[in-house]
Amino acid sequence: MSSINRQWVLRNRPKGAIADGDLELVERPVPETGDGQIRVRTLYLSLDPTNRTWMNDSEGYLPPVGLGDVMRGLTLGVVEDSRSERFAVGDVVTTAAGGWADYAIMNAADASRVHRAPGLPLTANMSVLGMTGMTAYFGVTDVLKAKAGETLVISAAAGAVGSIAGQIARQRGCRVIGIAGGPEKCAWLTRDLGFDAAIDYKNEDVGAALDRLAPDGIDLNFENVGGDIMIAVFNRLKVHGRMAVCGLVSSYNATRMPPSPNFARIITHRLNIQGFLVLDYASRAKEMVAEMGPWLANGDIRWKVHVDNGLEGAVASLDRLFTGDHDGKLLVRVSEEPAA
Repeated sequence: MSSINRQWVLRNRPKGAIADGDLELVERPVPETGDGQIRVRTLYLSLDPTNRTWMNDSEGYLPPVGLGDVMRGLTLGVVEDSRSERFAVGDVVTTAAGGWADYAIMNAADASRVHRAPGLPLTANMSVLGMTGMTAYFGVTDVLKAKAGETLVISAAAGAVGSIAGQIARQRGCRVIGIAGGPEKCAWLTRDLGFDAAIDYKNEDVGAALDRLAPDGIDLNFENVGGDIMIAVFNRLKVHGRMAVCGLVSSYNATRMPPSPNFARIITHRLNIQGFLVLDYASRAKEMVAEMGPWLANGDIRWKVHVDNGLEGAVASLDRLFTGDHDGKLLVRVSEEPAA
């Protein structure tokens, strides 16, 4: 084990896109493990749009990261020292208590053991069988209550959550239209993932494409983006349409709020709009695994991870979420996996 722990520390609250100096990579000694604690070596760091919102000094579902504190992030790692009966050396765990760092010392209660799924790489536990898969699954099944024959539109459809959500909806018998950036991503959605149609927002008018592909209107919207794309879908929701708001990534680097829909339409069309957090469903993970497991085993659900190497590049990697320069779930490999 190295005695040095590299950590990304928040120095300034970004104004717009993250700038040089907003985060700093520092080196500190690895602390000793205390009673009831474990030391975890980070294997993978999850990069998610919400990382950017945690840098703001604003109200959110979690408090903002403090200036001078290690940047918060979900990680998957291996226990290298344990002073708790809950974990043994060599156990693989996931936690939000470690953050953007090589190592983390934490109370055992702040980590959850990870079981390798037969036939799947360890990264599946940070993607299709982790928080990403849960967000997609419960957004479609619990929030939207998707039914066979309904038309569902998903923004950021080639992203980690959107790509899985669309496939779950297809398994439920929905007609699925994805919105993504670029012909390659759109082709992946329709050719490989079974989406019924895809709209390239970089090269098409989204509203006109929706009118062509869903001339009778839209039943369901799984919203990840916000802004003009959200408005185009919102304005075409049918009476009693349902909208699950998972993210608003278009606003996370914005210096002014993007436009909002005309809320009078909620009344006239009796729309049901619900925001949700995957944290609300953490206790129901087994439900997701029970249904998703056979789909994965049969190849009915496909998924991608984009893995960048090196903790030192984490800030640059995070920018991929806002430029679209990745497919599927975005991870940083911080250290090598232990042998299976």
